[in-house]
Amino acid sequence: MRKIICLPGDILPEPNNLNKDTKYILLYSKPDKRYGKRVGYIAPSLKNDVLQAGINPTEEVWDFTTIALSVIAADFSLLRKKSADGWTREIELTIHLNDVQKWNLVKEKLEKTLRFLTGDFWFLIFKDIGVPTPSIKKVIQYDCDCVSLLSGGLDSLTGGIDLISDGHKPLFVSQTVRGDGEKQVKFAEKLTIKGNYFQWSHKFHQPGVEKETSTRSRSIIFFAYAALASCGIRQENKPVPIYVCENGFISLNIPSTILRSGSFSTKTTHPVYMTGIQNIWNTVGIHAELLFPYRYKTKGELLCECKNQKLLKEIAFRSTSCGKFLRNESKHCGRCVPCLVRRAAFYYAKLTDNTQYRFDDLKKAGRMSGADDLNSIELACIQIEKYGLDHFISGNLSFATPTERKLYVRVVEQGYKELCTFLHAKGVL
Repeated sequence: MRKIICLPGDILPEPNNLNKDTKYILLYSKPDKRYGKRVGYIAPSLKNDVLQAGINPTEEVWDFTTIALSVIAADFSLLRKKSADGWTREIELTIHLNDVQKWNLVKEKLEKTLRFLTGDFWFLIFKDIGVPTPSIKKVIQYDCDCVSLLSGGLDSLTGGIDLISDGHKPLFVSQTVRGDGEKQVKFAEKLTIKGNYFQWSHKFHQPGVEKETSTRSRSIIFFAYAALASCGIRQENKPVPIYVCENGFISLNIPSTILRSGSFSTKTTHPVYMTGIQNIWNTVGIHAELLFPYRYKTKGELLCECKNQKLLKEIAFRSTSCGKFLRNESKHCGRCVPCLVRRAAFYYAKLTDNTQYRFDDLKKAGRMSGADDLNSIELACIQIEKYGLDHFISGNLSFATPTERKLYVRVVEQGYKELCTFLHAKGVL
């Protein structure tokens, strides 16, 4: 089991007292030069960013942010390839918080939720003397009625357009991602009043250590930032709505082959995971509600039903969907699962797709190395046609009520119809 401690700088042991078998990561600050490569850090500017935004977070929200940052730091720090099976890790994570007693009430729920999200075994230890909750006298009250996540992706962009079209006044929040930062800002400028937008970073640095790239836990930071932003909105006797605008097909992310089962398929907005986070928030007293308006829609349906088609057509192709975007020099590969779902959605909605894809010719791309995603989607389409949708879905919807199951089955069926139709049109099937 690998041990990680996430803590404030003022309680970091002296260099000679550091345990050699433990990774140390500072929260909200950087270590001094005496520690060399032995101590990492995460989110050194976030506390100041929150203060500059004029927000006084509640202690519960700040502690959740600390937990989220610690989780992603642990995820980055431990390489899956060094685990016994090359994937699943056992992680003992110690986090220093402000209200240990309150978070101990949900420790097991949080461990279970993280287990579902990342596929790892998490053992959380909460200790006191956390980084104090930021507090500023000159508080800004934002004239907004909800928070909306703005990732730079097509779904969050479409959802933002719909919220504005419906008369909402969103406070948009982005998590800075290399290659997407400028794009996020431009989308925010198109959608909202200047100033009603936060772009925050969780900059992580672990000197001399190879970083794990799977980052199954990445969405927990996004939810933490949304919770922080919600503290800038006043809602009388009701939780602040937080809109998570992602299509239901990709959120369910039912494995296209058995090799992609479990945490090999991402679950960043899966209903089980989101319900787990919401239950934890409810228990500890975070007054925000995660809303998932497109849980029963495909990406193609999102585009077809967008309430401002003119604006959508103007900027949709500038969004980012690719799961290998940075590896392709900030270009869409065109053949990973997110790219294929994106291309099929544009085709279904009869919208011009001006996105530049590295592998535009899918018939040719399927014969090249690295085409695992494309081949797995092809195989899924064939399996569904041969054995039926129920056989393909198997037990992946066991969490849903009978009514929900029908809706989820429909969105999976429609999602694969969009993919199969597109692949037929490209001569792949």
